[in-house]
Amino acid sequence: MAPTTNVPIVRQRAEDGDIRRELTLARWDWPKPANRPGGGPIINARIEKLPTGFWVGAFSNSRCIVPMAPGYFEWTGQKGSEQPHLIAGEGLLTAADLTWTTEIAGERQRVFVVITREARDASGDIHDRMPGFLSDDLRDDWLNPTSLTVERDSASSKRNRLELLDELDASSSVIASTIRTHPLDPRLNNARSVDRYDPTLLEPIN
Repeated sequence: MAPTTNVPIVRQRAEDGDIRRELTLARWDWPKPANRPGGGPIINARIEKLPTGFWVGAFSNSRCIVPMAPGYFEWTGQKGSEQPHLIAGEGLLTAADLTWTTEIAGERQRVFVVITREARDASGDIHDRMPGFLSDDLRDDWLNPTSLTVERDSASSKRNRLELLDELDASSSVIASTIRTHPLDPRLNNARSVDRYDPTLLEPIN
């Protein structure tokens, strides 16, 4: 999973009065705001920025999940000699994310960003941020497009958004306590040439 590549996401959508859940591909990228035309792709959304402002529309009614099995990668070290690490939980990790549709190269595409929060426990030893992770009992609420009111400026809508974020924060903290890490082969540093299906890439190195 690398920025600007297509990744499987899980989302729910309303269709003919029914709520349907689907697994679909989305590009790990996000359309830049008008005041930020340059720079690299937008791939993360900080949890503390979600209740208001730029992210509030997608957070209110277009949330999704990205399954991470067996976990995700982070890097330490200086540029040119980075050390990759696997960060994995006890089971399937499900990251709480946002999704949208936008026009890229003249075509409508679905995109997503990963929600991040302050890292803790083993994740915090590798990086200062970590994805927001969903517990089993929070996934349905997160995917439900009707669980937050649409009136983004109403007091009840703001309260609902804050309550959902509190639940996500608590869920992430519990899951973070189960996470373990180990260093991986530096071959992972070259995403273009490495065989992504090589199982030895996930084995710890000394």
